[in-house]
Amino acid sequence: RKLYGFNKYRIEDDNMKDRKRLFKYFLAYVFTIFSAVFAVIIYLKYFPVESKVITEKKTVNETKLSETAIEDAIDKAYDSVVTVESYKNNQNIGSGSGFVYKTDGSKGYILTNHHVIDSADKIEVILSDNETVEVKLLGSDEYTDIAVLSIDKSKVKKVATLGDSDNINLGSTVIAIGSPMGSDYSGSITRGIISGKDRMIESNSIIAKVIQTDAAINPGNSGGPLVNLAGEVIGITSMKLATEEIEGMGFAIPINDVKNYVTYLEKGEEIKRPSIGISVINTSDRYSLYMNNISVNTSETGVVIAKVESGCSAEKAGLKKGDVITKFDDNKVTSISTLRYYLYQYKTGDTIKVTYIRDGKENTLDMKLIEK
Repeated sequence: RKLYGFNKYRIEDDNMKDRKRLFKYFLAYVFTIFSAVFAVIIYLKYFPVESKVITEKKTVNETKLSETAIEDAIDKAYDSVVTVESYKNNQNIGSGSGFVYKTDGSKGYILTNHHVIDSADKIEVILSDNETVEVKLLGSDEYTDIAVLSIDKSKVKKVATLGDSDNINLGSTVIAIGSPMGSDYSGSITRGIISGKDRMIESNSIIAKVIQTDAAINPGNSGGPLVNLAGEVIGITSMKLATEEIEGMGFAIPINDVKNYVTYLEKGEEIKRPSIGISVINTSDRYSLYMNNISVNTSETGVVIAKVESGCSAEKAGLKKGDVITKFDDNKVTSISTLRYYLYQYKTGDTIKVTYIRDGKENTLDMKLIEK
């Protein structure tokens, strides 16, 4: 019995040891699992191999999508684009680009730049299939630098869709289609981004609001469309606003500005703009001020009235020779160009507040605009 009892206690002691040993193994196993999970988490956080693969695949897919979108956009606009050739006395005096934006009855309508067809007595366009067709000038405007041509509707290959140039974003992809350096390179395509919106560019005492792009625009592209990825025309390229010193800075007339005037040109009508009936000189132009016998403080910024026409808005409002106009409403007038730009934002019949300096004192008056 004693021996049995001894063995019994020994067996119980061995069982206890086995349980403790199993518990230790269990703890070691749990610790190993948690350690492995923790190690995996740390590894994925600092060495995301799978994440990199996913990112690379996503980048490739996005690139393919972008290329497809560009091809689709080009396809929507390409056949609407034409090369414009201008002649005078049967001599070629220049070339540019244009695009069909509308059809109506038996006519198609083409937009281009005024400077592309200026002084021409004959205008031809070369279509996307290289057919040459003579077209008619309906109307053009030097200030906005746009012109409208008419073509037989049966010759129209495609009509471009006009977009919304107010709804554009910096960095968005744009495509320029045209004929740089003439018909030998007709249908050329360049791609870039929108580099700037609402840029104010001054040329020949004219200020224009333009879209800036880094898409390559060369002589001959003038009048062609600037297209977004939806294949919509958001601007008309215009080399008139660039200089030889500029590289990677192309400019386009916003299509929304064109829409405001195109109906006048389609009818062959002159665009109606208000006039105030004055001749002006920049305050910085001392020679012209001297020749007109006008003495003002040239440190003042604005334009000096050199002459007031009889019966005009300025005379009726009380402006006189020698007055320095500094503001139209809240818009600061710094030069002849800015005066003209702000004036043309109004319509005939509008009343504006004019701020001016006379005899060193600042004054204001209300002036009703009449038609130019």
